[in-house]
Amino acid sequence: MKTINLFLLVFLFSITINAQVKADYNKDTDFEAFKTYRIVGWQENSDKILNDFDKQRILNAINAELEARSMSAVKSNADLDITLFIVVQEKTTTTAYTTYNTGMGYRGRWGWGYGGMGSANTTYSDYDYKEGTFVMDMYNGSSKELVWQGVITSKVNEKSKKREKTIPKNVKKLMKKYPIKPKK
Repeated sequence: MKTINLFLLVFLFSITINAQVKADYNKDTDFEAFKTYRIVGWQENSDKILNDFDKQRILNAINAELEARSMSAVKSNADLDITLFIVVQEKTTTTAYTTYNTGMGYRGRWGWGYGGMGSANTTYSDYDYKEGTFVMDMYNGSSKELVWQGVITSKVNEKSKKREKTIPKNVKKLMKKYPIKPKK
């Protein structure tokens, strides 16, 4: 029973830690026609919650993913205009761990008899963490119509060394939903 409870606890924590990715796009769009892009900026100044290192990590990861799809960054007149948005929220998850004591003694054929009663003890634990949601919108540079949107939600790593690795990984997960696969 303890093994099952431990497995459930680990499973619940892994759900909150793993990144959730969603994307949607205009099915009538010819994404192969897009050869250039420009990152227009952050919507609603949402980048103010990021330090300069993390902003650069995000931009580098986006550039690497788009370049792997044979696209080039330009300063104006791009085929795709990209806007970014990020929000970080404080979250709490509660887990419960129950231990059972079945008691000792003889219970009899139909559950009657002498012996101790069983008991259970449940312990609750709260776990505080930060959850970040990153949104990337891509607009047709000439028509200004939204053609692709990707959203990724994941636990924010507090340590910068971990963010160095997780930011590119999460952008890569997000871009897997983009209709054009990497060429490299």
